[in-house]
Amino acid sequence: MNLNLEIVPYINYIFAVIFILCVGYQFIYIFVPFMKGGRKLKTKKMYHYAVLIPARNEEKVIPHLIASIKGQTYPSDMIDIFVIADNCTDNTAKAAMEAGAFCVYQRENKELVGKGYALDFALAKIREDYPDNDYAGYFVFDADNLLDERYIEEMNKMFSNGKRIITSYRNTKNYGTSWVSAGCSLWYLRESRFLNHPRTLLNTSCAISGTGFLVHREVLEKVGGWKFFLLTEDIEFTLHHVLEGECISYCDKAVLYDEQPVKFKQSWRQRMRWTKGSMQVTQKYFFKMVKGIFTGKGFACFDLAVATMIPLILTVLAFAVYVVFITLGLIFRLNVDVILRSLLETFVNSYFMLLGIGAVTTISEWTKIFAPMRKKILYTFTFPFFMLTYIPITIVALFTKNVSWKPIYHLEAKSLNDVR
Repeated sequence: MNLNLEIVPYINYIFAVIFILCVGYQFIYIFVPFMKGGRKLKTKKMYHYAVLIPARNEEKVIPHLIASIKGQTYPSDMIDIFVIADNCTDNTAKAAMEAGAFCVYQRENKELVGKGYALDFALAKIREDYPDNDYAGYFVFDADNLLDERYIEEMNKMFSNGKRIITSYRNTKNYGTSWVSAGCSLWYLRESRFLNHPRTLLNTSCAISGTGFLVHREVLEKVGGWKFFLLTEDIEFTLHHVLEGECISYCDKAVLYDEQPVKFKQSWRQRMRWTKGSMQVTQKYFFKMVKGIFTGKGFACFDLAVATMIPLILTVLAFAVYVVFITLGLIFRLNVDVILRSLLETFVNSYFMLLGIGAVTTISEWTKIFAPMRKKILYTFTFPFFMLTYIPITIVALFTKNVSWKPIYHLEAKSLNDVR
């Protein structure tokens, strides 16, 4: 067999070209806010909202979230807080009631585990227990979140101007704790500033990222509750509604603070679930999104398919190609140095591309990152390593069947004053 491994770098270049062709347009997003300003919105009406907080063993942090909700500039009598103590083994329910939750539901189901099931359970209970409720929409938060004082006021402005699904600016509580928490935080800051913000300015759809969003009741009633149960229920929710013609908006002035995993093992487990969930979403929605590009949904379908599926698909394909060539090279006793050099070149190029993304985001959000200057600089350089660990995570996820939702244990509880 005449096998020439010198073609491997060219295959590598083909992958790079495909990647650039798919995601290169996102570079333009950086300049959109400078070219197109958002119009100032006025509050047209004050609405009554329900807040849904799925919580599993969150007694340390949930009082701080509830305090930040009760400390809103929005009228407190127009915000009802519902906590779903989901398969808890601690005092989450008690802590939530003592902090002032309107209602706490306790859910025990070891078979149907995950945030999607908890949300669907809560919506069904609210319909049953409060059939005459006048909730215009539902906020969804994770128990470790904190809200800026004007969060609900700013979200209501967009809601009262006709936006039916709205996501928000996602900052972090613990950016400076470790390179792991900083890596994940920087990615979310980039998504808020350089993806979702330009998307809204261009009147195309944003993506929901797990927490910090508002949904019109009609949107949920149309599907009969929360019917999104994949490991990444947020991506499933996003793609389903974009295909249904909904436009997900972004509120730049509504700031949420999230807690990120500090230790690499925790982050690996969390991102393993996300990656496996992305595989599930790709399997379920890829061809629907491709069809949507050509049947009226257009750019939103293309944009969100690229953001949620293409990096995963290209990583899997590149892995398969390299495995095949390395295996053949070893079988036929060929020099595989060219493959190793190609891998190193890919790694170096990827590092500097990610470094650029991290640097632009750090500079842009400098005053919003609550960490010492030295850590802001240091973690800009470690950000590419954090992102590149998605490669082994993706490979492991390919061969791992039983990936399930597991809670992130909180090392410390912070109030809003502790964060800023």
